[in-house]
Amino acid sequence: MTKQRFRSFASALALGASLFATQALAKSDITIAMQLEPPHLDPTSAAAQAIDSVVYTNIFEGLTRFMGDGSVVPGLAESWEISDDGTIYTFKLRDGVTFHDGTTMDAEDVKFSLDRATAEDSANAQKALFAGIETVEVVDPLTVQVTLKEPNGNFLFNLAWGDAVIVAPESIENIKTNPVGTGAFTFADWVQGDSITLNRNPDYWGDQPALETATFKFISDPTAAFAAMMAEDVDVFDNFPAPENLPQFEADPRFQVLVGSTEGETILSTNNKQEPFDDVLVRQALAHAIDRQAIIDGAMFGYGTPIGTHFAPHNPAYVDLTGNSAYDPEKAKALLAEAGYPDGFETTLHLPPPSYARRGGEIIAAQLAEIGIKAEIINVEWAQWLESVFKGKEFGLTIVSHTEPMDIGIYARPEYYFQYDSTDFQALMETLNSTTDPDERTRLLGEAQRLIATDYVNGYLFQLAKLGVAKAGVQGLWENAPTAAIDLTAISWDE
Repeated sequence: MTKQRFRSFASALALGASLFATQALAKSDITIAMQLEPPHLDPTSAAAQAIDSVVYTNIFEGLTRFMGDGSVVPGLAESWEISDDGTIYTFKLRDGVTFHDGTTMDAEDVKFSLDRATAEDSANAQKALFAGIETVEVVDPLTVQVTLKEPNGNFLFNLAWGDAVIVAPESIENIKTNPVGTGAFTFADWVQGDSITLNRNPDYWGDQPALETATFKFISDPTAAFAAMMAEDVDVFDNFPAPENLPQFEADPRFQVLVGSTEGETILSTNNKQEPFDDVLVRQALAHAIDRQAIIDGAMFGYGTPIGTHFAPHNPAYVDLTGNSAYDPEKAKALLAEAGYPDGFETTLHLPPPSYARRGGEIIAAQLAEIGIKAEIINVEWAQWLESVFKGKEFGLTIVSHTEPMDIGIYARPEYYFQYDSTDFQALMETLNSTTDPDERTRLLGEAQRLIATDYVNGYLFQLAKLGVAKAGVQGLWENAPTAAIDLTAISWDE
């Protein structure tokens, strides 16, 4: 072999080795697309699902956590003891846990986080989850004692929510733009309007994840989502927004399609304090004007399970109440006439960006028009929805999917954005919270479902399906979504 040929051969080998190394490196990176960009990155001060999708278990962790099958397991608390009367929880924290800035996570941080969530000026979107806490006491650096005002059979479940993650006073000031947690990934960069990048935390207390880097890419347009996935510009699209394209991915060996369930009760939220929706007859008319299957077929291309109350069909305590609000436009017209609106009325219909809302909203507006209700469609971005609808309560109707786990308790909060105020329901939730017997809890949950269904608080549409598309080599993705999360810790590439 001549020197020149040897150099060429060596160069080819070097190039091949370089390409192989690049491909090997790529196997520890991943790009995950999402339709919505988070308004900020503090899960303890906003209700936006997109926040938890990025930070839950990845950046921030709680005392307990949800797994992909919906089970609740130890998180930063390695164990706990519960007093005989069910009011005192003594948590033993994991030793050697540090925040991403190098500071130690200890009982003082737990006390700070829970006190902050329960404070009078708390901005926590799920503040009600912590209302039953009476005191939080530091026993020693690795032991914290939480005393409840009364027993709460859901307490460990509540602590697994993204709203209950443990944060530190040293980094709280900039948490929205520079989140510092204890998770397996650290915040690296946020290019507004484009992407967020996380890096593997080398000092993580638990098992090191397979991924070194994860980039969350924001693609709001369904057509652009399809194009990006087909071009393999992204590796995963969580909650793919164009269900009509799924058959193409299923037929393409480059991809896998994951169809599962979520905790997302998709509802026609109704402002219960705004006329004429303060009249139960009007709300009942709305319910009978809705053809759920037409919405599922038209907006979600058949993906979704009809619901008749605010409860997930996969939950063992679910009661099928869809018959209570069956599609019956003639009955809806009669109810409107009985309520004093024989010619209907005008209202607003605020629609956030997700496909289920924008597409579903067009269908619902047409259905309401058939009974004389003219709904003015107002398309809003997610930040606008949070500000004007969720916080400002400036709406008549809106469509949103409530993805928080088993969140029927929100109906016991009169200040919540749809402003349902029922002393009967509030008393029922108090009884449920203090009940630990599983059979009795199931009975009470059934009663709760029936109460809000017969009060027609909202228009109950369907349980949102989890529709994900990924490259064939990605493994460890959650098929179902027991909470809003894209858990990076178990994701890897199939070698």
